[in-house]
Amino acid sequence: MQFDPALNNHGLTYNPFKAIVSPRPIGWISTVSPEGIINLAPYSFFNAFTDKPPIVGFSSNGYKDSVKNIEATGEFVCNMVGLNMVEKMSLTSAPLPYGVSEMDYAGLESVNSHVVRPSRVAGVPAALECRLLSIQELHNLDGQGVESWLVLGQVVSIYIDDAYIKDGILDTLAIKPLARLGYQDYAAVERVFSLARPS
Repeated sequence: MQFDPALNNHGLTYNPFKAIVSPRPIGWISTVSPEGIINLAPYSFFNAFTDKPPIVGFSSNGYKDSVKNIEATGEFVCNMVGLNMVEKMSLTSAPLPYGVSEMDYAGLESVNSHVVRPSRVAGVPAALECRLLSIQELHNLDGQGVESWLVLGQVVSIYIDDAYIKDGILDTLAIKPLARLGYQDYAAVERVFSLARPS
């Protein structure tokens, strides 16, 4: 089949775009408001873009609390989500009013970050503390804004739970990182293999 995404003329029950671009790692983004209220939300449009320096980013469909807080404070934390926290992660996607902490709503505890003001989620296998590089609204081919904002941050400190370090590397299988697929589907990394690059 072939279809035009602008017309959405695929004839399927649901748009397959997000199922095609998958699995997508989840950026569980914690921020803090200028008033000191912690916000926590999962974003599936998230990834790393370079490692020298380490830069990560996520996009928000709508100018949500995370973007508002980051623009105001210039900082955020990306918490790594393992399979053991899937239910708590899902709870933090609830559409709560601004100023209500998703961390409290989901029954999660926070831990002070090392160099940035937003806290990380207690019990996560790893967390990336970030300072804001840029926020920009995304535009379509006609130059029209699409009500989605891309946030890029430079990682300035990294936390790793020592329990997930094995033989000098991060033990991905022990974490079972959570990823977003299409529709209402998720996946967890439960098989890893190595493949050398051609020389």
